[in-house]
Amino acid sequence: MSKTVEINKFLEPAKLGEWNLQSHVAMAPLTRCFADLETGIVGEDVVEYYRKRAADGVGLIITEGIVISQRGRGNPGVSGLYSNEQIAAWKKVTDAVHAEGGTIVAQIWHVGRLSHHELTGGVAPLAPSAIQAQGDVSRLGKPFSMPEEMSQQDIQEVLDQYAQAAQNALAAGFDGVEIHGANGYLIDQFNTDLTNQRTDRYGGDLKQRLTFMKEVIRTVIDVVGTKRTIIRFSAMKVDNLAYMWEDPEQAIATFMDAFKEVGVTNIHLSIVDFTQVVANGMTLNQLVRKYWDKVIIGVGSITPQIAEDALQEGLIDLAAIGRPLIANPDYVHRVKNGMTLEDYDVQQLFTLV
Repeated sequence: MSKTVEINKFLEPAKLGEWNLQSHVAMAPLTRCFADLETGIVGEDVVEYYRKRAADGVGLIITEGIVISQRGRGNPGVSGLYSNEQIAAWKKVTDAVHAEGGTIVAQIWHVGRLSHHELTGGVAPLAPSAIQAQGDVSRLGKPFSMPEEMSQQDIQEVLDQYAQAAQNALAAGFDGVEIHGANGYLIDQFNTDLTNQRTDRYGGDLKQRLTFMKEVIRTVIDVVGTKRTIIRFSAMKVDNLAYMWEDPEQAIATFMDAFKEVGVTNIHLSIVDFTQVVANGMTLNQLVRKYWDKVIIGVGSITPQIAEDALQEGLIDLAAIGRPLIANPDYVHRVKNGMTLEDYDVQQLFTLV
């Protein structure tokens, strides 16, 4: 990065709802799988990992995905937020982040069909429809299991688990919650016709398929409030990276209507490339801003200059940084001082720095 590039707003403090943030830099949720394999409890290494980013000046830390139940697990070593021991372990993380002046929200997660019965307690993964995903479970190396179509009772139990996870997040000292509704996981499986072939009120056209997502959002907002709730959504799926809505602008308009209906104020888009044009000469963020005048967290291989330009333009309100924050625990310091950023190496996925 050149020292002649002026990065101002990106590094300035931000006020978002009830959050007073150290900067406009957000830490994107980064699945690391460093919790205990059996208990889903995070250790002191995870405490230090997040503390360093807060000490560096990251404005909003969004945790790795934290599952709401054992049946919601999709990888070995993912953390949980459904036992007292898990809550106590995460409390150490939030205390460390707050001691450095940071703000941290828990990303609560259910992977749905993208799992294997060895990870879900010996039972089939849950999904809106009994359609098996193609490919292998990351870090396990075994094919995705055939899922079980969710009954109305299953849906209510999962909604209750989201509510409990939100309550547990507050008990653990988190400043809010991000609902993981993106990337082909459970909520997104309801949102997508490829994985949702239901004929009840949870199926149908896109507007109707968003019913489950809206119920989850209402459940979480009832616990933590709208100003401390974020919903993450996407077209892209981890098992189908090339997927895009047939009519992206119409899909975006439908999503925005759903978010407004349930009182959302903070949304977080997920896309690999922030600058990618997806429809009508516009990027995903430009399409969203056309229909949304509240908080947008942008992500997608964002450089400091892209972040600065998008913030100045009013296209986004926070810029979420992913892999560079794995490679550079001192990311904010480096950007502030015009220093070169270390390149991300895939091997860093297997170490916490």
